[in-house]
Amino acid sequence: MTTQPPNEAWITLASAEETAALHGTEVRVNPATVLNMGRLLHTHPRIGPRFSALLREIMTGPGPLDAAERQMVASVAAAAQDCTY
Repeated sequence: MTTQPPNEAWITLASAEETAALHGTEVRVNPATVLNMGRLLHTHPRIGPRFSALLREIMTGPGPLDAAERQMVASVAAAAQDCTY
C-alpha cells in the first residue's frame, strides 16, 4: 500500500506559533499536529470567526442528529473530498 502525502492548501497558512500567539497561548504539541483548518481560520480573520460560528451551529445546534452522527457525516464528507479530517 502506497501512502500519499495529504493535500496541502495552496494558500499560506498561519504557523502553529502564530496561531497560538493569536490565542495568547503557547504551542504545547508538535506544531505539525496543529490542524490546518484552525490555521486557516486564524489566517483569515474576516471570515474565520463567521465560519467558526457556522461550524458550531452545524455541529452543536438543534437538529435531528446527535453529536456522533454529525461527526460521522463530517468524516464521510471529508473523505469523499479526499480531505484529511
